[in-house]
Amino acid sequence: MIKVIGVRFRGGGKVYYFDPDGVELKREDQVIVETVRGVEIGTVLLVDKEISDDEVPGPIKKIMRKATEEDKKKAVKNIEKEKEALKICEEKIAKRELEMKLVGAEYTFDNNKLIFYFTADGRIDFRELVKDLAAVFHTRIELRQIGVRDETKLMGGIGICGRELCCKSYLADFVPVSIKMAKEQNLSLNPTKISGLCGRLMCCLKNEQETYEYLNSRLPGINDTVTTPDGFKGTVQSVNVLRQTVRVLFEDGDLKEVKDYPTDQLKFKPRKRKVQVSKEEAKELADLEDKN
Repeated sequence: MIKVIGVRFRGGGKVYYFDPDGVELKREDQVIVETVRGVEIGTVLLVDKEISDDEVPGPIKKIMRKATEEDKKKAVKNIEKEKEALKICEEKIAKRELEMKLVGAEYTFDNNKLIFYFTADGRIDFRELVKDLAAVFHTRIELRQIGVRDETKLMGGIGICGRELCCKSYLADFVPVSIKMAKEQNLSLNPTKISGLCGRLMCCLKNEQETYEYLNSRLPGINDTVTTPDGFKGTVQSVNVLRQTVRVLFEDGDLKEVKDYPTDQLKFKPRKRKVQVSKEEAKELADLEDKN
């Protein structure tokens, strides 16, 4: 087992492991570390975490030092410099008449690299733009094309739940999301209600998927025949997934009666539920799912 600290960098996302190298640290401390991009400042989220050798993707680098007040001031200054860099880059893009949307700019802590993030419908030849920017900033320039999900993660915002976007606050990686998940959870298949600010299916559909799959597996299907504790047979009219109750319809000639039962009181033949999506729903949501 190896004792490490977990560090997250600006903008949320993945937590990276580093060797504390004997430095006393606590959660929310800021540290200076060396990454593949260069020297960066990050925030400690995990302290004295023990991981196995199998969990280590490669050699773990040691932290350089705990961030000083000067380091923190420099990090704030870098953010101000990034705002100015954005304005200059936008001017250069307009001058070159490039069809690209600039999303953000980010300096490494040591200012050895300046990264610009942008979106575009296709490939962009930005070689001349890189030369223009290098002549202005006198540092290594990197232009990185990102998708709409990454753009939203970078920009941030508030979801329809009233909380900060999952991708901005804690999600390390984007997870595959499908229409089947929304259907499994009995959500409206209206694209405006199950799409995030990025226009793609909401990442949070994945959060409760396993729970719904388990709960649904314990319920009979609509129109299935069930047997009550009294030995009567009836037809399933509806189910309540979260309450784990079943509404059963009993028919005796012209007489009809509906009664609710807890699932565990009924006898029925379990079957694997198949999520059905109508042709109309599938056609309406095909483009939205494909983009994910």
